[in-house]
Amino acid sequence: MTTLAARRTATAALGLAGALLLAACANPDDGGTTEVAAKSGGKTKINISPDQNRVTTGKVDSIASEVPEKIRERGTLELVASSGSAAPLTFYATDNKTVIGVEPDIAHLVADVLGLKAHINTVSWENIFVGLDSAKYDAGFSNITVTEERKEKYDFATYREDNLAFEAQEGSGLKVTGPKDVAGKTVAVSSGTNQEKLLIEWSAENKKAGRKPVDIKYYQNDSDTYLALQSGRIDLYLGPNPTAAYHAATTGKTEVVGTYSGAGARLQGLIAATTKKDSGLAKPLADALNHVIDNGTYAKVLKRWGLSDEAVTRSEINPPGLPRTNT
Repeated sequence: MTTLAARRTATAALGLAGALLLAACANPDDGGTTEVAAKSGGKTKINISPDQNRVTTGKVDSIASEVPEKIRERGTLELVASSGSAAPLTFYATDNKTVIGVEPDIAHLVADVLGLKAHINTVSWENIFVGLDSAKYDAGFSNITVTEERKEKYDFATYREDNLAFEAQEGSGLKVTGPKDVAGKTVAVSSGTNQEKLLIEWSAENKKAGRKPVDIKYYQNDSDTYLALQSGRIDLYLGPNPTAAYHAATTGKTEVVGTYSGAGARLQGLIAATTKKDSGLAKPLADALNHVIDNGTYAKVLKRWGLSDEAVTRSEINPPGLPRTNT
């Protein structure tokens, strides 16, 4: 990893871990919150009830006018997120039906600026892209990393840094800084993700160097993955850093033993709103994101979910992404 990428990834991981150090699980007197320790040493409550009181902002006519006419006439922004995501990204509130998290909050802010009502659809990961391809959905807000391969079919407007984390049992003694540390290890990862791409490349690098490859495992959902981790059937789970840090903090059963940029060794990975290529939405999405970055509501959303250290200073359209090969 380059010095810059390593420093930014480490800073994000340490900041997030500090923000999510567990003080207590759900408060018995207030089942709609989870209480965590803040970096200041105090305690912060994260609202996990269906009554979110989301951060909002006003419509900006000049940006709203950039939205394709068909969407403006409809009045809704059809958004899509993965049903397999977990806190604090996209997950269900205490009523088990209201979609909440940092991704929905940012999506709602963007819709506010565009003068549209956000309608969030949750589907399996692969169906995000099927729905975008068919124009069933206007944009994906689902921790989607910019990659060079995806840029052939989709346009991107970035809104958060992408950092990955290796999660192990608490007290495992494991430390992951590069490919050699996962040689011969059994590691779970979600199919079709940039995490999987990175892990496959690391496994190939290990084989080329005469080390054992990675034994890669796939599970249907997070609960199955964590059961396998706790039972010792897998050594590590590679996933998004926010969910790993949140899970470790709120359960006390796992720990983050290594972090890495989602775009690999040479580039800081970026998460982006994702639209079908040439849909006409990339610019209004980026302009809306830059507006909420400038007016401070974006920062309030990230702080609300303990993700301030993954903030970007500007939204970029189609920046360099995860390369096709990471060697």
